[in-house]
Amino acid sequence: MRPILLKGHERPLTQLKYNKDGDLLFSTARDKIVNVYYSHNGERLGTYTGHQGALWSVDVDPTSTIAATGAADNTIKLWEVRTGRCIHTWNFPTAVKVVQFNEDGNMLLAITEQRMGYQGTVYVFPVTIDVEAKQSEEPIIKFSSPENKFTKAGWSYLNKWIITGHLDGCVSKYDAKTGELLLKVTVHEKEVTDLQFSPDMTYFITTSKDKTARILDTKNLKVMKTFVADAPLNTGAITPRKDFVILGGGQDAKDVTTTGSRQGKFEARFYHKIFEDEIGRLKGHFGPLNHIAVHPAGSGFASGGEDGYVRVHHFDKSYYDFLYDVERMRPE
Repeated sequence: MRPILLKGHERPLTQLKYNKDGDLLFSTARDKIVNVYYSHNGERLGTYTGHQGALWSVDVDPTSTIAATGAADNTIKLWEVRTGRCIHTWNFPTAVKVVQFNEDGNMLLAITEQRMGYQGTVYVFPVTIDVEAKQSEEPIIKFSSPENKFTKAGWSYLNKWIITGHLDGCVSKYDAKTGELLLKVTVHEKEVTDLQFSPDMTYFITTSKDKTARILDTKNLKVMKTFVADAPLNTGAITPRKDFVILGGGQDAKDVTTTGSRQGKFEARFYHKIFEDEIGRLKGHFGPLNHIAVHPAGSGFASGGEDGYVRVHHFDKSYYDFLYDVERMRPE
């Protein structure tokens, strides 16, 4: 599984995102730019420039017409994917940490940071998938959680609920139409660092600095599976074609200069989704893995690290041929 190494950023990576068809890969970093690549060969199509602060999040609508980005300059920008033209900007009092389109692409979820006396807030904006259309300035719903800082958020299936992760390790479920808090559970001992859904959005995976990842049922937030690592985790993703999850993290960035890649545990870790066993690791990054995105067809994945590199992996035959010995509970 030889990776394609992409050096399109000068600062640590913050998020990677495949479009729905899987032919495009978007990347954001702390260097104020968004890159888009062909996912099959790593060729860079272009760069979206206009933000004045670090980029924290990126998403693209299901038709790959419009991309959205959230940044530390307290803005969300909408971009025409084909040309890289900025078509709309929303302004906020603090940094935007998460942006995500719903299944239909007609609503955009965002969370802003709790800072400088402002509460962290979840916003939902209506979006028109037309690069010439005028976008609404006002959100459909808006709600805060003063005692429980938001770190991650995402849409559930059928756009029924908004699932959020928090600084204290809790996960919450909100009504997507009213913003009413429906359920809150404690899942981790430390902050939720990532939250990614399965393809059908009926369950999702969370990761945490407490060195664990957990799969939860979207409907009742019941913990279904737990994966234990030997290093803090920054990201986790569920593979659609095989029963695996891929986790990434490593030693804190502030300590990286004194630690080699082996001691820092900067590998992508593969776990069996059903039996919770670790089945392999993939080395390469020279710093913590900050984000992992899996190709929507399950044919590969991309990882972005503190080292500023994106590594694009295409699974080979051995990956698809891998079988798990249920009797002896170990890789065969």
